[in-house]
Amino acid sequence: MSKNSNSGTPPNDKYKKKAIVNHLTCATLDGLSAKSIEVEATFTKGLPGFAVVGLVSSDIQEAKERVKSALLTNGFIFPPLKITINLSPSDLRKSGTHFDLSIALLNALHKEIIREENLFVFGELGLDGRVKSSSTLFPIILSLKEQGLLSRAIVPKEAMRYLRYIAGVDFIAVETLNEAITLLKTKEFKISTVNFSYDSDSFRIHDKIYYDDIDIEYDFLDVKGQKVAKRAALISASGMHNFMMEGNPGCGKSMIAKRLKDILPPLLEIEMLSIAKHQFLDGVTPSFKAKRPMRSPHHTATSASIFGGGSHKARIGEVALAHNGMLFFDELPHFSKNILEALREPLQDGRVNISRVNSKVEYNADIMFVSAMNPCPCGNALSKKKECRCSEQEIKRYRNRLSDPFLDRIDIFVVMQEVSADDKSDVSSIELKKFVNQAFKAQKERKQERLNGKLSEREIEKFCILSNDAQKILFSAIERFALSHRSIGSIKKVARTIADLELSPNIEKRHILEALSYRRR
Repeated sequence: MSKNSNSGTPPNDKYKKKAIVNHLTCATLDGLSAKSIEVEATFTKGLPGFAVVGLVSSDIQEAKERVKSALLTNGFIFPPLKITINLSPSDLRKSGTHFDLSIALLNALHKEIIREENLFVFGELGLDGRVKSSSTLFPIILSLKEQGLLSRAIVPKEAMRYLRYIAGVDFIAVETLNEAITLLKTKEFKISTVNFSYDSDSFRIHDKIYYDDIDIEYDFLDVKGQKVAKRAALISASGMHNFMMEGNPGCGKSMIAKRLKDILPPLLEIEMLSIAKHQFLDGVTPSFKAKRPMRSPHHTATSASIFGGGSHKARIGEVALAHNGMLFFDELPHFSKNILEALREPLQDGRVNISRVNSKVEYNADIMFVSAMNPCPCGNALSKKKECRCSEQEIKRYRNRLSDPFLDRIDIFVVMQEVSADDKSDVSSIELKKFVNQAFKAQKERKQERLNGKLSEREIEKFCILSNDAQKILFSAIERFALSHRSIGSIKKVARTIADLELSPNIEKRHILEALSYRRR
């Protein structure tokens, strides 16, 4: 019997050689959070082919053609082998053109042993081998950095104009596929350093730097009269309180709402980056200015466009795009009742959950909600000069579209005055912005993590300290108006902001009385 008959191993040594399995690291978005993805490659004997597996989307399948063209135009010759690219974990759906570069590098270096730990590779390939950026690159890298998963990455050089804002990551910028191949071969990783500064004013409070962009697009000087509404708008902006205006058509409700966005409080760097992340996901290139966003959807908008949705891949909606900023609903009662009732969750908790059969995503929605409405369907119920054409039943049906639980989440209500010929401009946005910043600094110097309008029950007890006279007034109001627990907290928060505008350490009687004047009747 031959010597090798029982060994079970073919005598030819060429069959003993194992194929090299190389891998690089990339990532994909799962909702708003990035997940690390291992890109593996094998070259085995068999019918020549090129396959990408691992529950990938069509844009990754199309990467095969981009990668082939980029490699062939740069002098690479594909071996007569079966090429298999696996994106692991295989049970997570992946998407994005930024996988191109890692797939191409594994092909180009199939004879090398690649073992680069803690190195992510991102980039879309042009047919000539140029490395391009993609719209999801910034959200992915920011999410990975926030999770502590990313310390260095190979990225397209053209993406550095916005990736430079993400501190704490060593970026290795490349322009071409050949440049990336040389980097991995020589392992001479040169960190791209770009000096930058935010084009905004800044100040420091308790070791935190806040940025503020005083760029007035619409000035409050354009709003004539409406002193009460402008005072309410100032209070609303200073504490990021939810705010509703009611009045006749043309009295200035939308004008005030448009001007509110320019006097909103300053931002932390992390908040600016979060805003930029959402703008990228919306297909908009951000300016990275310290400006809080304002979203103003039309009342015909669908629930999915407001809150987000999608059958296979949940996408964010207007509420998420208004995160750290302002969401404005004009003609409030004309919005779908389903939308208004669903809005109670983000107004209360600052979060939205989207649940679908194939995807579930939760995202932050820390918004200041501003709304405007007419007093009746024709709009003339409060007018002294025009006759209302609506019946009592029509007015009741119109107002009943807004439920008490929904209205209970709005802190400040104002009935607008009718337009008069004697109305004059009395305050500018620059003046109001100074008061907002003054109140903002007072809140942060108390070491509040959140502004007054977003305080939790425990934080209300800690920061909203009432004088004896103020407590007596509040107790009297609770008995007289049968205030709910949420309404009591709302009145305390508004009074705290009014006190901050006066730099008062405690909430006094006059602050509670003014806060009560803004409650819903």
